[in-house]
Amino acid sequence: MTAMAGQAGEIILRTKGVGKTFGKFVALNNISAEFSKGAITSIIGPNGAGKSTYFNLLCGAFPPSRGSVEFEGKDVTGLPQHRFAHMGIAKSFQITSVFPQLTTRENIRVGLQALVSRYDIWRPRARLGELVERADELLVLVGLWESRERAAKTLAHGEQRALEIGMALASQPRLLLLDEPTAGMSPEETRTMMDLIVKLAKERTVILVEHKMKLVLGISDRILVLHHGELLAEGTPQEVRQNEAVKRVYLGQREH
Repeated sequence: MTAMAGQAGEIILRTKGVGKTFGKFVALNNISAEFSKGAITSIIGPNGAGKSTYFNLLCGAFPPSRGSVEFEGKDVTGLPQHRFAHMGIAKSFQITSVFPQLTTRENIRVGLQALVSRYDIWRPRARLGELVERADELLVLVGLWESRERAAKTLAHGEQRALEIGMALASQPRLLLLDEPTAGMSPEETRTMMDLIVKLAKERTVILVEHKMKLVLGISDRILVLHHGELLAEGTPQEVRQNEAVKRVYLGQREH
């Protein structure tokens, strides 16, 4: 089954017949999908559907066992993960990975300085002021300006996830991949995170993996539904909501 773009716009990411096996276990089987530039696409499904495995293929964490991955029309199958970041793809995993002893602002600056030292080791110290300015811009963007001097370990769970996203944005990615960004969050934190995702999508393409179907229906331009490692359905939120197969296997509803 092929997931076609929900809009007539340019395709930023594409998978062709990708599959992933671990020994004899088939985690993903023959998934072909296209992701539109500038859209929010959510990948959903029940536990064990293959969402995280697919996410790992999309961000280059590991290569597919078969099939191919294309980013902006170029075959990137099997490239090292750091190459994905250089190309304009950033990711935020389900497990938060911030520096707990550093302040919120310092965490963002670490992400920025890592990029600078990687690309320009002779950068004049005077120009490091640009990093401070950029860090502050990112703090405002992810809603953490008021907490800029707080140690990351003192932030609430939702705030730590926002901080991690801020660090991911340091590379100014054109594609942002989020793995279950609302996992473990309270309803209030979840609403705040969803608002942030919508705001971020105004300037970049966003693909997120989620298991909370009701949440993604309200913000997604397109939804892919995985089940037992296969693409069960795809379409607009309205199309997915009305899909009988999705109702049976994901929502636990039956046909009448």
